[in-house]
Amino acid sequence: MLKVIAIVIFFILSIVVNVGHNPQHEYIGFKNWTHGDAPFVSGFKGFASLFVSASFAYGGTESITLTNGETENPIRNTPKIIRTVFWRILIFYVGSIFFIAMNVPYDYPGISSGSVITSSFTIVFQMAGSKSAGSFMNAVIMTSVISACNHALFAGSRVMYNMGLEGMLPAKIFCKTNRYKVPYVSVICTSLIGLLAFGSSFIGAGEVWTWLQNIVGVSNQIAWLCIGITSIRFRKGLEAQGLTDQLQFVNWTYPWGPWILVIFVSFIILVQGWSAFDPWNTKNFFSVYLELFVFPVCYLIWWIYKRDKFVKAEDMDFVTDRYVPTKDVIELNEKLDNLKGWPKYKQLVHEYVL
Repeated sequence: MLKVIAIVIFFILSIVVNVGHNPQHEYIGFKNWTHGDAPFVSGFKGFASLFVSASFAYGGTESITLTNGETENPIRNTPKIIRTVFWRILIFYVGSIFFIAMNVPYDYPGISSGSVITSSFTIVFQMAGSKSAGSFMNAVIMTSVISACNHALFAGSRVMYNMGLEGMLPAKIFCKTNRYKVPYVSVICTSLIGLLAFGSSFIGAGEVWTWLQNIVGVSNQIAWLCIGITSIRFRKGLEAQGLTDQLQFVNWTYPWGPWILVIFVSFIILVQGWSAFDPWNTKNFFSVYLELFVFPVCYLIWWIYKRDKFVKAEDMDFVTDRYVPTKDVIELNEKLDNLKGWPKYKQLVHEYVL
């Protein structure tokens, strides 16, 4: 909640600062969008170099699918979550970038130092006259870090546990649960990895952290690429077996959406290391493209070890572990679909906005 309040305050103050309540007492408008070399500093090469850090920041939105198996009513709740995530990204992520770009020039003194005092959010608060902006943003960042750690702990441990069930990790170790059904070994391992990542920020003046950030960013891109390919294959299998009418949640962008995702992410992965070629920089090259060597090697090793065969569309298994709604869930969904008047409007707001 603190993060949401901070963003709303930031939006309001950004407008106030932009229209003239700033140290220069002048209207800013969109001047910073054409200031100096803006909006594309260092040309396309500079623009492409930001893809990795942007992918790092946007990573995790795809993990909402991990909760599908634990939610009470995935038929209704999954579409709701997807819609709310879309609006949150559009408003909080894209909206914040929009206002930052309006008010803070790219060459603002010390903006690239990584300090909370010179973060773009803090600068806008200071422009509005706040003297405690740094402390306030520290509190917001702390809650954001805790929230991100909580998500990473859940997602990481859940993935490790499922990998154990699938035989990709030793099941006797990573599938151990306590009396509360918590996979504690997977949780401990995920926590240790997070602790190592936290400690890396104190090594080599943040250089190790930059490497980890790039690795995670590219890993997110590869995950999105795999999601696009999987979506295409999934729908091909349903079409081959005549099961498309049984989809509980239909992706309105199909068939062009997954293909755009695959093409666009592939393009990003290939061009984001442009700056490493001109001039040539071995360190920057491997920090961006290392995952492109590691991923196929890991895939080939697993494929050879398991002797997996390519599954044809007509042979895909859509029965095992399929979710079957209970009678209570079916009755609840029918009741919600038949609402009228004010209760119906409240339900729509709840499903599409909140």
